[in-house]
Amino acid sequence: MRTMMLHSVSWGAVFAGATVALIAQVILNMLGIGIGLSAVDPAGNGTPAASSLGIGAGLWFVISGVLAAGAGGYLAGRLSGKPSTSTAGYHGLIAWAVSTLVVLYLLSSAAIGIVGGALGTASSAIGGVGNAMGGSIQTAAQAAAPSVTKLSDPFSGIESQVRGNTGSDPAALKDAAVTAMRSAVTGDAAQQADAQEKAAVALAKAQNIPVEQARTQVQQYTQQFKDTAAKAKAQAIQAADATARTVSQGALFGALALIFGALAAFFAGRGSAVDPTVTRTAPTVLSPRRA
Repeated sequence: MRTMMLHSVSWGAVFAGATVALIAQVILNMLGIGIGLSAVDPAGNGTPAASSLGIGAGLWFVISGVLAAGAGGYLAGRLSGKPSTSTAGYHGLIAWAVSTLVVLYLLSSAAIGIVGGALGTASSAIGGVGNAMGGSIQTAAQAAAPSVTKLSDPFSGIESQVRGNTGSDPAALKDAAVTAMRSAVTGDAAQQADAQEKAAVALAKAQNIPVEQARTQVQQYTQQFKDTAAKAKAQAIQAADATARTVSQGALFGALALIFGALAAFFAGRGSAVDPTVTRTAPTVLSPRRA
């Protein structure tokens, strides 16, 4: 019975330590945000680079996690009332595990809402770019969804120029010219020459210009589309690379915070073990009576 009481789990102490760890984490994160934002000066030239801010935020996340886990682990081990150092250390470790599960649940719940909104916003842009430039761009754009919303259809500028240059011609001629031009720049490479010729004829009718002049415009529009598509592809690939680096760096800092936090909670709880208190009642000694 003594061994069972000495090594049993005190869940009240565990939850108390986990609560303190969570509150300490919130306070330390707010402190880090305040210090980080104070270093940003939009009007000045002394603002740190984004990479420096990211590394600093990751280091502070690790340090704050270790401090919060240590505080929660110490309190859990102390309130457990166990004189065994190993049992008190395990109380600190369990308190760290409970607080970590709560944090992960909150982060996952928030991330689901954020990712859902971001994917909903980016879906139209991804579809437009993918249809214009092929599956390779769509794959890169999906990996960099936050930045894909800035990309536009490479043909939109060409369409506005075609419609603007057709003056007051009937809408049917404008639509025919736009359709032919889109086929010329996005169609199959084997049939591109024929599509460009049809686009030149459509432009000539819509703008009432010679076919030779229309062919020159088709060549210009085709080159413009290629340049815009190449630029959009480079932006998508760059955004995907930046996203991959950010995710990798965040995962590394998260793993370090968890490992060091667990160690800090265990050793803090181990150091908070109470000293055993022994109470002994001495028998009352009666002095003999004198006759």
